[in-house]
Amino acid sequence: MEAINAIGPLTTPAVSAASPARQATTTFGDIIGAIMADTNQQQQNADLAIQQLHGGGEKNLHEAMIAMEKADISLRFAVQIRNKAIDAYQEIMRMQV
Repeated sequence: MEAINAIGPLTTPAVSAASPARQATTTFGDIIGAIMADTNQQQQNADLAIQQLHGGGEKNLHEAMIAMEKADISLRFAVQIRNKAIDAYQEIMRMQV
């Protein structure tokens, strides 16, 4: 759930009443990019935890396992998003115009 919380709101409120046309929005690409960046960060954290565990660092076994599970869940979430996007694309391509 960290990936969803890290992204933030989909739209941001207008800067001021004087500039309603300058309302900033977050695009779908930005959301996917944030999810991929978070997934990559989780993978790097898990790799670092494993290296510290093997090197005799301060990491405990349970901390390394938690980091690995977070990375696994994050990767599974990213794969499911990819699968749903591909399914949606294929459904659109099957539509008759």
